[in-house]
Amino acid sequence: MPLRETATKLTPEQYEKNFADISPPMNARQAAIEASRCLYCFDAPCTIACPTRIDVPGFIKRIMTGNVRGAARVILEANILGESCGRVCPTEVLCEGACVMVEKGERAIEIGRLQRYAVDHVLDRKIQLFHAGAPNGRSAACIGSGPASLACAAELARRGYRVTVFDRSELSGGLSTYGIAAYKTRAADSLREVEMVKSLGVEFCHKTEIGRDMSFEQLEKEFDAIFIGVGLGETWAMNIPGEDLDGVCGAIEFIERTKVLPFAQVTIGRRVACIGAGNTAIDVVTAARRLGAEAVHLIYRRSEKEMTAFPYEHELAKKDGVNFLWQTQPVRVLGSGGAVTGLECVRTRPGAPDARGRRTPEPIPESNFTIEVDMIVGAVGQKPVTDFLRPVKGIELRKNGTVAVDAHHQTGNPKYFAGGDCVNGGGEVVDAVAEGMIAARGIDSWLAASPGSSSGSSRERD
Repeated sequence: MPLRETATKLTPEQYEKNFADISPPMNARQAAIEASRCLYCFDAPCTIACPTRIDVPGFIKRIMTGNVRGAARVILEANILGESCGRVCPTEVLCEGACVMVEKGERAIEIGRLQRYAVDHVLDRKIQLFHAGAPNGRSAACIGSGPASLACAAELARRGYRVTVFDRSELSGGLSTYGIAAYKTRAADSLREVEMVKSLGVEFCHKTEIGRDMSFEQLEKEFDAIFIGVGLGETWAMNIPGEDLDGVCGAIEFIERTKVLPFAQVTIGRRVACIGAGNTAIDVVTAARRLGAEAVHLIYRRSEKEMTAFPYEHELAKKDGVNFLWQTQPVRVLGSGGAVTGLECVRTRPGAPDARGRRTPEPIPESNFTIEVDMIVGAVGQKPVTDFLRPVKGIELRKNGTVAVDAHHQTGNPKYFAGGDCVNGGGEVVDAVAEGMIAARGIDSWLAASPGSSSGSSRERD
């Protein structure tokens, strides 16, 4: 992607420093001290706040008593991607946000870091806590290899299913591998969890697109049940003149390059603008600054109070020196010689309320101004990738392209289940894991009740 001006390259040491963990791992002493602060609440609001219902007091108590392996077992039993979630979960609004210590006016227990400490213990030592269940004669396919599919596949494998995961990408892991900023988690961290799923006997077929490389008829013939966990696709276009110029890209495409390439090989403009104000937009602007961009602007057509990014993400970007332009809307990308040179914007003000009561921004006449930039990243949401499912009889796609499911995550075609972003429209990793687990249990119950099925699955005993 040719740019008018690129940022000065940093030293390898500086890149590693810039992309070091924003939440460093704990050592044994730190973990023991932090675990001792827990009150081990009987009703555990932290557990209730966790979408995967991890027994938080249970695993923290095991850390305090030195049973780190046991702590990891408690976590991974509920959430096979416990390591990723320990890094990237919005704990401030989930488990830690519900911690009773906050009500007492004290700092919340650092549940996320304790969770990562426990799971890292077994992953670093290659300790295998779980095994495949006794074969039950049933099989399942998972389309996509992101968090939802990995969770579904692991749960089914432990119940004795023969499971195969199909993915069109080169690497497994989906969002965790490709779509989360490198200062939160690296691709290698996600791939360690994939190996844990593989150790349960789950097979992976990469660079395989269902509906093109393998037909649905073939898939249905070979497998008893099918799980759809394809996530979301490319970033939506901004629909403004000039966005076809060199130097304009989507947020997911930008973040992916930071995950699969050495940092020095990632092309970054000297001056960067990002359109949007969600968590993905924060990932973009923060990564841009850490890659060496001198000036980074986040542009949002609504007010600061209306931004959808979590407050702690916003604070992170502010600390990195990102410039926020609120109530500002891009109207045209400027360029010269085919490359971006600037972005024309207009100031906005709240307009009439929409159907949901939210006031729609409207441009202020004659308030146009220009920002000089070399690179523009759109972070205005992602396209659904579910059109390939339209030939499958019984699967209903909602107006926004997401898959309609029931409480067990079963679609209108009983053989197909679905979960993750392709169902919820875009959530957290932990939400995808929770939905994958629900779907796995739904598949197991449906097949057990189907005519000619065996009496049920044979879940492993750990």
